[in-house]
Amino acid sequence: MADGERLRGKVALITGGGRGIGQAIARAYAAEGALLALAARTDDELQSTAATLRSEFGSEVATVVTDVQDRAQVENAVSLTLDRFGTIDVIVNNAGNTGEIGPLWKLDPDRWANVISVHVLGTYYGCRAVIPVMLERGSGRIVNMSGVGGPNDTSYDAAKTAIVNMTENLSVELAGTGVTVNAISPGSIHTRMWEEVRDMALAAGDLEMYEKGVQVTSGGGASIERAAELAVLLGSDACGGLSGRLIRAALDTFEDIPARVDEIMSSDALLLRRVGLGG
Repeated sequence: MADGERLRGKVALITGGGRGIGQAIARAYAAEGALLALAARTDDELQSTAATLRSEFGSEVATVVTDVQDRAQVENAVSLTLDRFGTIDVIVNNAGNTGEIGPLWKLDPDRWANVISVHVLGTYYGCRAVIPVMLERGSGRIVNMSGVGGPNDTSYDAAKTAIVNMTENLSVELAGTGVTVNAISPGSIHTRMWEEVRDMALAAGDLEMYEKGVQVTSGGGASIERAAELAVLLGSDACGGLSGRLIRAALDTFEDIPARVDEIMSSDALLLRRVGLGG
């Protein structure tokens, strides 16, 4: 299917869709003809993004204020999407946050746990709520957002690694159902989160991370459009039975994946255990 038509008529629920990477994915999905439900905590951002998508693309967009840490709110977002559009073809579990920067033993336990809650529980709740709908239809695409933290950023790193393991295991559970699940590592993209990381790193004396933050927020970060394009590819029918894989938007060549699905699925390619996970 030609660009501009790859998601024509597909219903997509995107969490964290009011700004940053989620907003970029929403724009890319709108450009490909998707019907959109956007969920995030901040209504003003949701309404602004929805208005832009309606104006620029003529998109049908529903919004629902949602804290992904709250299972009932995630289930409500799914219910409202079903009420509005009748089904859900794609979910992009994108909502995220960042915790404190510093050595693990010096971090506030509640803030550390909050990052795990937003990323891991938020992704789990999203998957759990949509899978029965997708199983009933015999098709569906789940796109989870991963990433890489590192020393002094252990809560984020632990959360994002857990999401990849969840993705790989869930793909085995869903094998043969017509429902696929994959993960994206978008790279270090200039978002509000990276501005927060940069400033916290400076306050914590982590000069290496601070310098990386300066680089990312000064034009040297990864492409947000490339991450959104990968989300379109994984949400479309082009990737067939590709499932359980982690793809790095900034480092992997993903344009040829549709032609290589059988090869990838018969190997250990694009799995967490591969050497050189990176970006």
